[in-house]
Amino acid sequence: MPSDNRRAAAVPHQFEPAPVEGRTVESSSSAVSWPAILAGAVVAAAISLILVAIGSGLGLAAVSPWSNQGISATGFTAGAAIWLIVVQWLASALGGYLTGRLRTKWTGTHTHEVFFRDTAHGFLAWAAAAMLSAALLGSAMSSLVGGGLRSAATVASGVAQGASSLAQSAAAQASAYDIDSLFRSGRPDANASAEDVRAEAGRIIATGLSQGDIPAADRDYLAQVVAARTGLSPQDAQKRVDDVIARAKDAATKAVQAADVARKTAAAVSLYIGISMLIGAFIACIAAALGGQQRDEQV
Repeated sequence: MPSDNRRAAAVPHQFEPAPVEGRTVESSSSAVSWPAILAGAVVAAAISLILVAIGSGLGLAAVSPWSNQGISATGFTAGAAIWLIVVQWLASALGGYLTGRLRTKWTGTHTHEVFFRDTAHGFLAWAAAAMLSAALLGSAMSSLVGGGLRSAATVASGVAQGASSLAQSAAAQASAYDIDSLFRSGRPDANASAEDVRAEAGRIIATGLSQGDIPAADRDYLAQVVAARTGLSPQDAQKRVDDVIARAKDAATKAVQAADVARKTAAAVSLYIGISMLIGAFIACIAAALGGQQRDEQV
């Protein structure tokens, strides 16, 4: 009997197989705590909506419709950039921290792996919040800042249509200008109606501005027409023509400068949005790691 007992003890139990060399034990549960991630993402998206609404109100209050009042486009862009960074900083920090505090404790896991998982959870919470904010842009956020976005889209569409119409109008004026030059005489027609004279002068000025400047021959012709229609001396008529051309060139230059400022402002805002989102992702990762560390210390 004792020998039988020794033989039975030497045989492994049928429910406890011997471990295989080179094989590790892997947990069947996922390392991703989706409830904590979604909770942090919802909080981050909600905080972003609140802060964007506040910033929208402050930005609209700072812009004045009166000339030379309120902040400039450069100042408005700098203020928008700072506010975008503040929004991403606060929302991502709070959402990431809650993600780290609400996830379950990982037992038997190295501290380096825990830190990596926490940072990954913070990044996932930030990504989910960004997608959620983008989805809410057509509903809740549109009621807050959608009016400004629609206005910008309308302006952009109007600019495109205006540019197309301007190009067609310039081509038509250039063609009419060439036809007018065919029938010019050495002396202006005194019997021409005021509408025809004004139209011809407008075509001459528009064509000259589109080409960079008005030729001297056209300036002299305009001075002759002005002198014949108004009774001014040739010198006074020439001065009047030069003054009108100078004002027209100044207006065209200001329009080009305004369009360039708008282009640079739009490019800067897009760049600031990208930088602020990168900062938000980094802050969310760090905040999640901090929240996870404090959560484990409480256990």
